[in-house]
Amino acid sequence: MKILPLIGLAIASIIAISVFLSVILPPESNKNQIRVVFFANISHAAPIVGMENGYFSDQLGDTKIQSRVVDSGPAAIETLFANSADLAYVGPAPFVNGYVKSGGHGIKILSGAANNGASFVVQSDSEISKPSDLAGKKIAAPFVGNSQDVSLRNYLAENGLKPAEKGGNVIIYNIANAEITTIFSKKGIDAAWVPEPTATMLVENFGGKRLFQEQDIWPDKKFPSVLLVGRTEYVDKHPDIIKKWILANQKSIDWINQNPQQAESTFINFYKKHTGKTLNQNIVHTSFSTIEYTSKIDEKAISLFAQRAYSLGYLGRNGYNLDDIYANSMEIKQWQN
Repeated sequence: MKILPLIGLAIASIIAISVFLSVILPPESNKNQIRVVFFANISHAAPIVGMENGYFSDQLGDTKIQSRVVDSGPAAIETLFANSADLAYVGPAPFVNGYVKSGGHGIKILSGAANNGASFVVQSDSEISKPSDLAGKKIAAPFVGNSQDVSLRNYLAENGLKPAEKGGNVIIYNIANAEITTIFSKKGIDAAWVPEPTATMLVENFGGKRLFQEQDIWPDKKFPSVLLVGRTEYVDKHPDIIKKWILANQKSIDWINQNPQQAESTFINFYKKHTGKTLNQNIVHTSFSTIEYTSKIDEKAISLFAQRAYSLGYLGRNGYNLDDIYANSMEIKQWQN
């Protein structure tokens, strides 16, 4: 298993290719269609519940909705730049990476969807109890540039540690959550920084120890884990559809908060349809309890994600500007109210 070198260059290449594709490919979206991508993660319950309960279709009426599940934040951002999606539910780190690398023109934040929902889990027999114990260890996190990847690498840097590809002695595996689960179960890694439900699955199914939840190490004890972002061209051309989507997104969030048990069942049913696997009810319940579902946008925390990504070299070395990351922010806030 190889560690990916030249991370910043790789991310820049993905964005460049995607922008090129968006030019040569004919646009697929129109006023009667909207395409959305999200993850099969519990933190993405807002789009999942909204789709399963029909909130989006009810709100959008005759507008055709195409939804697709993707595996990572960078992949979700790539679909926007390649003009194969109009909306994406994604973490703040891949959004910031994509926004900055594209010159701030292609994507905008429309709403929040969830806070928290990631943990650092170690093996059952692990002696890891403090940051210095991570020296020489093998740690997994989903995909280069994903929010958990940025958080892990920042945590190491803040505690004087470096990944192996930067001359340090901590080996980082950037792989899919399903692969992390398999390798963790075989003791192939010492720890994992992962979202829900993977974190709780490692604890409940394989005896892992939750060393801490990520929000525990954030200044305000919370962090944005899922944002609703849109392709700027589509958002500007179809404000009526975007308004309706944001309203349905809020309805989904409200229903989740008012009906937690039903929301858990809805996710279990969706997960089985998508993966063919049945999640344990206790795992889902514990996972839901770690997450705050909200449309509120924590601008300070997003800025902190950007600072961390920049310090890691993900945003280049020429500075960055986040002044225009929100789509018509005043109008959208009015819609949400």
